[in-house]
Amino acid sequence: MRPDPYAWSLHPAATLGVLLLVLLYALALRRFPAPRWRIGAFALGALLLLATAVTPLEPLTFHLVTAHLLQNVVLAEWAPLLIVLGVPPALASTLAARVPGLRPLTRPAVALPLWLATYFLWHLPPAYDAALEHPGTLLHLEHVSYFLAGLLLWWPVLQHAPWRLGDGARSGYVFAAFVLGSPLGLLLALLPSPIYDFYAGGEELWGLARLADQQIAGVTMASEEAVVFFAVFFFLFARFLRDEERLELEGVPAHAPFEPTAATVATLGDGLRPTGRTPPAEPASLPPMSGRRVDGGAGRSPP
Repeated sequence: MRPDPYAWSLHPAATLGVLLLVLLYALALRRFPAPRWRIGAFALGALLLLATAVTPLEPLTFHLVTAHLLQNVVLAEWAPLLIVLGVPPALASTLAARVPGLRPLTRPAVALPLWLATYFLWHLPPAYDAALEHPGTLLHLEHVSYFLAGLLLWWPVLQHAPWRLGDGARSGYVFAAFVLGSPLGLLLALLPSPIYDFYAGGEELWGLARLADQQIAGVTMASEEAVVFFAVFFFLFARFLRDEERLELEGVPAHAPFEPTAATVATLGDGLRPTGRTPPAEPASLPPMSGRRVDGGAGRSPP
């Protein structure tokens, strides 16, 4: 029997999980203070996580593909983006150094394929239907995997540890995520027949036939990804162009490799040669990106 599509629910597991996440964040802020805008971003991300479980969006997923895909988008994209944005850089550096597996999993060449695989695999009809048929086990696993994959996806975009990417590289990474992820929604919108048997035989909620519901879900998913990913892409790409223009105005060739100062050599080791030129300052809203790994590896690579 399908749940009441308009019912609110406490959903103990999800509620406790979000409360634990907020508690850990509050404790971390005592050692790693964050500006109000970061705290606000984290709070909004936590509220979105809670909304996917306790509002009618949760029972609606058992009636409409559109509702389920909206829930997936929040769990895999919106909430992780805000949660990662809310982590202060000092805390991110500590987590990168102490959390096992975080360093290799946040490598862009690993994080993006993991996110794509998670997205596509859970939307395959057998996995999709099985998750809804087992809400106490598989559906929980699906939601957790979406959220974790989303955290990994956004980490190298919004944090500088353990991998430092320049704004050009980060904008390219976000653009690749959109190009590779958006075909899923378009495919669902263009298929000539419904593919998820779980909804067969159910009541047509809001007068939507199964095919129309699937088409709306696909278009909504693709449109949402276009808005979110392109907003982040244009922000990063515009900042990349601005920094390149500033370098040229300062008389620094746009494609000249960065060579550190004597102070940087003293800090990072003898393998770096000083030349007297320092890298341009980055805005405080996002961590400085120089193309150099935080462990003191190679200098900034050409854009």
